[in-house]
Amino acid sequence: MSSEPEPKGPRAERPKRRRFSAEYKLRIVAEYDALTEPGAKGALLRREGLYSTHILDWRLARDHGALQALEPKPPVRKDTKSPAEKETERLRRENEKLAAELAKTQKALTILGKAHELLQLLSEEVDTPSRPSRPTE
Repeated sequence: MSSEPEPKGPRAERPKRRRFSAEYKLRIVAEYDALTEPGAKGALLRREGLYSTHILDWRLARDHGALQALEPKPPVRKDTKSPAEKETERLRRENEKLAAELAKTQKALTILGKAHELLQLLSEEVDTPSRPSRPTE
């Protein structure tokens, strides 16, 4: 039994990403390059559960002399903000949203005001009796 707690949730059965040590990578690349018999390289890949792209990537890193590059990199935390920074960001987004909504409402009120003025002018024209330009007989 492992000492790690059992994962819970909807992704509990999801396989974990495999990590390979630099020594393992170098050993496998050397073994792969030493094989000459037909089908032997494919058998090695199947036995180790690897893909040919693993070998290509590891060989390229080895050729660049980057033993450190062969070591698996620690996972990068994407969320490095403090709770205060998160709250500030949330409030900033909310403020921007509300400012845009306010501007939209102000434009609508301006349009309604102009429409009201126009309707008042038209109403006044209809209410005032018009003078005939010619005398009626």
